[in-house]
Amino acid sequence: MAEAKAKRIDAFALTDINCTAGIFPFIRAAQKVGIHPVVGIDFRNGSTQSYVGLAQNQEGFYELNSHLSDHLVHKKPFAKHAPAFAHSFIIYPLPEKYFALRENEFVGVHPHQLNRLISSPWFRFKDKLVLLQAVNFSSKIEFNAHRLLRSIDLNTLLSKLPIEEQADPSDQFYSYADMVARCENHSYLIANAQKILEQCQFSFYFQAVKNRRDILGSDWEDFDYLRQETFKGAINRYPNLSPTISQRIEKELELIQQKSFTSYFLINYDIVTFAQERNFYHVGRGSGANSIVAYCLGITDVDPIELDLYFERFINLYRENPPDFDIDFSWTDRDAVTEYIFQKYNQSGQEHVALLGSYSTFQSNSMIRELGKVFGLPKSEIESLIHYASKPDYAADQYGKLILKYSQVLHDMPSHLTIHACGILISHKPIHYYTATEMPPKGFPLAHIDMHVAEDIGLHKFDILSQRGLGHIKSAIQIIYENQGIKVDIRQVEQFKKDPKIKAHLRDGHTIGAFYVESPAMRMLLAKLKADEYLELVAASSIIRPGVARSGMMREYILRYIDPERRKMAHPVMAEIMPETYGIMVYQEDVIKVAHYFAGLSLGEADVLRRGMSGKSRSKDEFERVKDRFFGNCKEKGHPDKLAAEVWYQIESFAGYSFAKGHSASFAVESYQSLYLKAYFPLEFMVGVINNFGGFYHTEFYIHELRMNGADIQAPHINESDYLTRITGKTVYLGFIHLKYLEKSSVEKILSDRRENGPFAGLVDFTARAEISLEQLLILIRIGCFRFTGKTKQELLWEAHFILNKRKVIPGPTDLFKGDSGFNFRQPTVPKLEEIDIRQEIVDQIDILEFPLNSPFHLVKDQSIQGIRAQDMKSYLGKTVQIVGYLVTVKYTRTIKGDVMNFGTFVDREGHWIDTVHFPPVVKKYPFKGRAIYLIEGKVTAEFDFYSIEVTKCERLEYWNAGD
Repeated sequence: MAEAKAKRIDAFALTDINCTAGIFPFIRAAQKVGIHPVVGIDFRNGSTQSYVGLAQNQEGFYELNSHLSDHLVHKKPFAKHAPAFAHSFIIYPLPEKYFALRENEFVGVHPHQLNRLISSPWFRFKDKLVLLQAVNFSSKIEFNAHRLLRSIDLNTLLSKLPIEEQADPSDQFYSYADMVARCENHSYLIANAQKILEQCQFSFYFQAVKNRRDILGSDWEDFDYLRQETFKGAINRYPNLSPTISQRIEKELELIQQKSFTSYFLINYDIVTFAQERNFYHVGRGSGANSIVAYCLGITDVDPIELDLYFERFINLYRENPPDFDIDFSWTDRDAVTEYIFQKYNQSGQEHVALLGSYSTFQSNSMIRELGKVFGLPKSEIESLIHYASKPDYAADQYGKLILKYSQVLHDMPSHLTIHACGILISHKPIHYYTATEMPPKGFPLAHIDMHVAEDIGLHKFDILSQRGLGHIKSAIQIIYENQGIKVDIRQVEQFKKDPKIKAHLRDGHTIGAFYVESPAMRMLLAKLKADEYLELVAASSIIRPGVARSGMMREYILRYIDPERRKMAHPVMAEIMPETYGIMVYQEDVIKVAHYFAGLSLGEADVLRRGMSGKSRSKDEFERVKDRFFGNCKEKGHPDKLAAEVWYQIESFAGYSFAKGHSASFAVESYQSLYLKAYFPLEFMVGVINNFGGFYHTEFYIHELRMNGADIQAPHINESDYLTRITGKTVYLGFIHLKYLEKSSVEKILSDRRENGPFAGLVDFTARAEISLEQLLILIRIGCFRFTGKTKQELLWEAHFILNKRKVIPGPTDLFKGDSGFNFRQPTVPKLEEIDIRQEIVDQIDILEFPLNSPFHLVKDQSIQGIRAQDMKSYLGKTVQIVGYLVTVKYTRTIKGDVMNFGTFVDREGHWIDTVHFPPVVKKYPFKGRAIYLIEGKVTAEFDFYSIEVTKCERLEYWNAGD
């Protein structure tokens, strides 16, 4: 736009190739500098241009988007001639042969085609000829960058890039005078082009909400229904409906109606109602959790009255966008919810729903790799270039310099369209009034616009997310019913908050498997706080976030939480604003509160500050203006400069990472549900966690947790195991899914035959009935699937090879092989074999399962190395000790100076947890060397009664080797 203005251009068209992503940012930018924007699409098959479409108005843009989407979704090539459009102009690149044009169709002529035009049959139809001057570059560097991008796209060397796959080097931005000169004696081309541009009037009102409205037919019917359902829900949520609650509901409803957000609430209500009818569990979070209307409708389970949630964080008169409802579903249910939305809100022959797009951009290292391939560099040289590029004294060779130069030119350029993590758009008018769509593998139409553009034009997304934590809960409830016949009501959250067993789990940090509170850092924080109240868990969910921890406020919060005297250190204004958190900013709302009450900013300005800090603001100028107002107002209020700077540092250091209080509260509710299941049904709950393959830890440590809770862990069993892990009583049979090399098709055949013909009698019977290869059979034998036969693993391996030698391909089930007699084979004579070593069993388990079922400590070569027990650490406080630990997980972080330090988590021989701290010198001298058993040496320390080891030495212990 700046270049267009500098060249005194007053109108031009944006026509991206088969894409409309840039249209609305283009219109915004054009309006700012007073240029008349014309919008359209350059329709191409590959690099071959079919025609250019220009929208005369919004209807024309809808036509063009619909036409493009039809071809992209169905992967159809564009025909040579465009269909009949009623509200668009079509411009064909100069064709060789004449054909009849419609009234709205023209032929475009590039300046370098003028000589050819004179001898063309089109020369006689000057009223149908227009100038078609593409603008692709502004400099030689940009032209070079274009060639590099084309090479990357075509996966070819730059030296082999075909000319026809490149744009014309003359396709640059020319001033009006230059264009007249380039079209000497053909001024009609410019005149005709100007006429078309003048007739294209794409007026667009950005402020209006474009989301689906009139759910029931009219605004008043929608609002009446929302009000009715809200108060119906309020009676269930609040048996004693006090005037305070009623007033809060009325206040919210009034604002919702005033801001035209009624349909937004009703659609979210419809989505969760659909989910509840199908017994899909959900968690509603985001700023919408601050809404009592959302609570009454069941969109969220967070009571904003109980938590004193800040209403203005949810919605205020200054806020143009509706509140965020991030609705989490189990990963197994999310696709069904998405499909429901598409079916419900699309109309016959018109699409109103699309997945929200997102754009992946080229980053430094990926760009260097791509450019390295284009220049023909071997992989080793490319990786070397990446490694040394950041070194200040690095002198690259000729190609290296070019690659580094253009990696900077192309940095942050769009690479490809992808799907937003959770956003769905539901528009009132058909979606193609705003964007084209295409069909990704997910199977739902994908919009070309991203969330910033969608928000800017008033098309607000619905966030439908998935998480494994809800899958844990859903699976566990089903498993509890199957194993114990008990139906669990997981919605009794108020009772869970008071439950003594759950409180004990929280205080002690016994939270493995429970959503959001199971990480080592969270377990440590809960143990330090001795937190066992709902509000304490809500605060913990937020202060664990990087921003609060990095600013030092997490430690200060713990100190003030434990020591009432220390709370007096808080500035009186800050303590008054945030009494619940002792004057420390913990939640996103606190940014608004402090900016409003401490610095005197309006609520609208305070929200700008919050959004800017979290990276959601698109206007840096507006953010800087609010920042200046913050310091200016602090000075006027008499706050010392040092205090104002400290408060600003607190805001700056954590606002981008902190949670809204309602968001933390939503997570806390789900944590309570998980902890209830863990406290009362620990075995079934952990099986649910294992079967959903989600959580902070590797599957091995959820199996470990099962064992510590008294379960009998069994390796996969040919007659007892299913595809997923199952529990019967206290016996847990691991599922076939955990066998790394076992094919799913093999498992399906085994289970199908077992269902139809009953248990397998032994190996001979199994090989007669199951169609399975020797390789797959050996996996089953090595992991012990046939242990019920009473034969050793070695005997079974001999037997399997004997059968396979007789019959190279094991046939499928036939009547010939039914019955106990099995094959008419001579039984193999098995030589006397050594008894299997437990260590060899563990090696097999690690190879096939990727984790041991027996204690990995058997593998330590020198069994004389013992060390203290984790449970005895208290008695060694302040002393240097040795302890042997099996590595669970490592957290990598950096000190203020930028040095790497680690936090380690281990289990000892008895299965109890060990937490360690590794400062930078130790990390350099004793780095971790993968998952193994380590001899740890260091001083036992305690902070707020949480014990850990400050490591001075950490060495991987040597393992037993079968060859020794």
